Amino acid sequence: MKITEQPRSPGQRKRDLLARLEKEMDIWVATADAGGLPCMVPLWFLWDGDSVWLATRPTTPTGRNLRDGGRTRLALGDTLDVVLIDGRAEMYGADEVPATAAEAFLAKTGWDPRADEATYVYFRVRPRTVQARNGEHEMPGRHLMRDGVWVV
Repeated sequence: MKITEQPRSPGQRKRDLLARLEKEMDIWVATADAGGLPCMVPLWFLWDGDSVWLATRPTTPTGRNLRDGGRTRLALGDTLDVVLIDGRAEMYGADEVPATAAEAFLAKTGWDPRADEATYVYFRVRPRTVQARNGEHEMPGRHLMRDGVWVV
């Protein structure tokens, strides 16, 4: 594949990233247990302008890993147009989740984990590092956030 386009500006990358976080339904969630066994699953998500909200059962490997380890890598896109978000996760029971987050999650996905027969928990993932690139030519400048602060 020959690259003919110029790399996007950092500002354009951030605008594209924020649009994707609003529009897309699924995000890849990568975690690991205490022994290092990896787990990666797609989950519905909500971006609230500050954090990514996920919902899963607390008994799944992802639920346990997020609860116990508190770290995750989230990914959007394919290998040519990828977003990577490294973050810290906080768990909220269905009766503890902020109503604004739960209602926004329901509005976006059409699903209310609080009302499900099975037990679900929410995880708020606060980004620490965000990278976005569309092709190899965008590797330089791919970091949009470092240490929880937007650099663009």
